[in-house]
Amino acid sequence: MLKSLRVFERKVESPNDDKRCLLQQGAPGAEQIAPISSKRNSAFGGLLRREYRWVLSLRAKLLLLVALVALSLGTLLGVYPFLAITQRVDADVLVVEGWVHPYAIRASVEEFENHSYQNVFTTGGPVIGKGGYINDYQTSASVGADSLKKEGLPAELVQIVPSHFMGRDRTYSSATALWNWFREHDLPVRSINIVTEGAHARRTRLLFEKALGPKVTIGIIAVPNPDYDAKHWWRYSEGVEDVVTEVVAYVYARLFFWNTSD
Repeated sequence: MLKSLRVFERKVESPNDDKRCLLQQGAPGAEQIAPISSKRNSAFGGLLRREYRWVLSLRAKLLLLVALVALSLGTLLGVYPFLAITQRVDADVLVVEGWVHPYAIRASVEEFENHSYQNVFTTGGPVIGKGGYINDYQTSASVGADSLKKEGLPAELVQIVPSHFMGRDRTYSSATALWNWFREHDLPVRSINIVTEGAHARRTRLLFEKALGPKVTIGIIAVPNPDYDAKHWWRYSEGVEDVVTEVVAYVYARLFFWNTSD
């Protein structure tokens, strides 16, 4: 009888003995039974604190990996078509960026012959390597016009519009020079189509829209570079250089460029 009373007294006096036994024996679920000690979850006088948080499971990590792979493939397949956009508009004025290579010059002649254009304008600033503006004949606009004439375009239909600017925003400066020429010659232009090279197309259209304003509708024609397969541009050094350069330049033109002359 006395033994039973002593056992009962121990149970009453120490109701957490069973929990401590479980912790000492490492029983399953012991961490759920034990009270959380603030001392065990902090250090350096409370400057550091241990917290319990959710983490990604293996299944979630695999799903994330698949999503990243799909996004990468989508970028590889979609970035060049995004940059090298071709969207013609109804226009009787054709603009050719004078710096383009011979393959784009030939495409410009074909474009003129296959559509009802009345005039061709070539744009561009000082030829690279000349040290800046010398005269109108030492500009990309003049070089491009000469190339068009050699490919068969009548000289009286080709008008050079040179830019005197040589710097970071050459495309915008060329577009501004063209707009000024339209105003100086009182030529009411409502729409134009521009011929340029591949991945440069979307940026060209954006900068011409900024320079010419909302009253002029801008069409764009991207001529693919024959030196690499545009569908697999990442396999060629020229393709990687073109796409990476134009992605950076387009982001700058879209987000950070503004007309400092306004």
